[in-house]
Amino acid sequence: ARPAGIDGHMAGDLPEKPPIRGETGIASLVPFGLASQKPHHIRESMEIVWENRDSLPYAWNILNQGVCDGCSLGPRGLADDVIDGLHLCTTRLRLLRLNTMPALSPADVLDISRLRRMDNRALQAMGRIPYPFVYRPGDRGFSRISWEEALALSGRALRDTIPSRQAWFATSRGITNETYYAFTKAARLAGTNNVDLCARLCHQASVAGLKRTIGVGAPTCSLSDLIGTDLILLWGTDIANNQPVSMKYLAKAKELGTRIVVINPVREKGLEAYWVPSMPMSALFGTRLMDDFISVRVGGDIALIQGVLKNLVESERVDRGWIDAHTAGFSAIESQVRSLHWDEIERLSGVSRTQIDWLAELFARARTAVSIWSMGLTQHIFGTENVEAVVNLHLCRGQFGREKTGVIPIRGHSGLQGGSESCWEPNILPGGVPLNDENRANFADYWGHPIPAEPGMTTLPMVQAMERREIDFLYNLGGNLLAVLPDPKRVETAFANTRVRIHQDIVFNTSTVLEPGEIILVLPAQTRYEQRGGGTATNTERRVRFSPEIPGHPQVGECRPEYEIPCQVVAAAFPDRAGALTYADAQGIRDEMGRTMPLYAGIEKMSKAGDWIQWGGPRLFADGSFGTPDGRALFTPVQAVEIIVPDGAFYLTTRRGKQFNSMVLKDQDHVQGGKARDDLLISASDLASLDLDDGQRAKVRNQTGTFLVTLRKSEVRPGMVQAYWPECNVVIGQRLDPRSEEPDYNAVVWIERA
Repeated sequence: ARPAGIDGHMAGDLPEKPPIRGETGIASLVPFGLASQKPHHIRESMEIVWENRDSLPYAWNILNQGVCDGCSLGPRGLADDVIDGLHLCTTRLRLLRLNTMPALSPADVLDISRLRRMDNRALQAMGRIPYPFVYRPGDRGFSRISWEEALALSGRALRDTIPSRQAWFATSRGITNETYYAFTKAARLAGTNNVDLCARLCHQASVAGLKRTIGVGAPTCSLSDLIGTDLILLWGTDIANNQPVSMKYLAKAKELGTRIVVINPVREKGLEAYWVPSMPMSALFGTRLMDDFISVRVGGDIALIQGVLKNLVESERVDRGWIDAHTAGFSAIESQVRSLHWDEIERLSGVSRTQIDWLAELFARARTAVSIWSMGLTQHIFGTENVEAVVNLHLCRGQFGREKTGVIPIRGHSGLQGGSESCWEPNILPGGVPLNDENRANFADYWGHPIPAEPGMTTLPMVQAMERREIDFLYNLGGNLLAVLPDPKRVETAFANTRVRIHQDIVFNTSTVLEPGEIILVLPAQTRYEQRGGGTATNTERRVRFSPEIPGHPQVGECRPEYEIPCQVVAAAFPDRAGALTYADAQGIRDEMGRTMPLYAGIEKMSKAGDWIQWGGPRLFADGSFGTPDGRALFTPVQAVEIIVPDGAFYLTTRRGKQFNSMVLKDQDHVQGGKARDDLLISASDLASLDLDDGQRAKVRNQTGTFLVTLRKSEVRPGMVQAYWPECNVVIGQRLDPRSEEPDYNAVVWIERA
């Protein structure tokens, strides 16, 4: 029987052929992969036990009871809701110390010149921030102050700043939905819509592309849909490094015959094979994962998808019955791909027609398919179009709404999905509703104060406004904009040109110690595991999980709950709004979210470990109706991209190693084989053309900046190189995808002997 579509309708005249199954096998005959390039799970775990030796009972309680504050898969305790068994990765373990470390001493921050010579890891290792601190230009360093003085200073500064000259930015590591909600509420009640979060920097192109085409800017299926689907397409992602728990899901999928195709300019060793420590056979001999590798040009994904669509259209293997019932705009796509020439498709994609036809064959014969992508698709000036192209591919075969089908823009942080939904963006209110007159009036009723109408700025435009001295007040909740944004010299200037900066955090970082215009206030926060009333986090499959307050850790100085601090700052500035910003605990915020955010209906009932809701259910659009105004998904005739690189130059892209966002956990990248953070991955042919050797030092330069690298021969496409982020930000200019305002993290560079 033919596979059923969303409503059971599939075209009946397509010849049925069985899916092409994935191949199973071990990765190495050598036990534990001792001769292979692989993560060192056991060794790292022992290192982490030693690192947390002064707080082992509390560390165990966090692991056993708390929702993971690492990547977006978000296991609860040591289990999750996808498959049975132990779920624990070294990324989560490496982050434990942020929750268990003792406080720094006020004496540690007395010398600003010393602090500015330290990198992020050294600043973080000083310990938790225990008290409010203040710094003014000319001071020797940071001075401890009372909370009363800190709130008086911050309140006066905020009160004296007109709303259009404020900027509010939040990041995601460990931050709960309750904190995001309180943060955006505080900013709006302070009179500004200049409020954004770090999701802007990684998956805003996904949100923009998905909202336009299917009406919802979120993953459409559950993580369990990976296990047993016929086909998994991995686009521009390295989930082995960034979401390591997902390797267990892929290993289970392989046992059931799933075929895995990796589409990337770089051959990722962690996606070829992986040793899953909680699966005995995999831990011993490893698991082969990747069945097919398609080496696509950087920027060639749209052309590749157009080639697959051309094959499917011309061979009459699109599902016209489903398309007619559930979509709009297919005729434009059909006309577009029929008019394309194969030589142009091959040139722009960098993929041969033979490989394109093979991918089309795999997709056509797959009864079910799931696509996963990361920043290899989104962090481009055409990132939104990349996402729309993937949606086109899935729509042509009805790969939405059914079990084992859908798309997953996989998040990298435990707080990103919920932050996007609770804090949202400048011109969107909590729950994803647009900033229009009707919704402003509704939230004014909820919050007891008018909501500003003036459109707000997103992250990079806010920082550029700071650089132009158009912003006087920055509230930075967590994160390190100096590290994560392109062209850090401009970011440093922007911070120096801003009169007042508030840094609310649990540790110092390199952005905290940058010179201010007039004053820096450092406000110490509790972690998610210390907050009164616990907190919730939303993982990448739209599952909202409750994480309880974890007992057993002594109070760190005078730290306050993360959700409480921005509310107190605004209340200090505007005492008449204090009532709307006062909560006994996080449960009070959840109660309010349940009233104001229909998307999160049920969050008000969450109060104990194990509680969860999944908004939209296991699969979005299961009833055949999409989130668009007319209920139909929209095909989008996007244009293929050609990146022009001058003769003698290279196109640099970024990669992540053993790190969590900008927090580098280890210098060596055991998954890919990187020996140090200054490694530059380059093809053997390009090394030869430069007359340089593997392991040789070289200089990478362009008009933005210069940095020194060690050349590492690797399986990357000729003409491109790949460097570790955020170190390579010094050569990346400040360009934006105009539709999502997500930065483009790529650059044309020249390489020469050091």
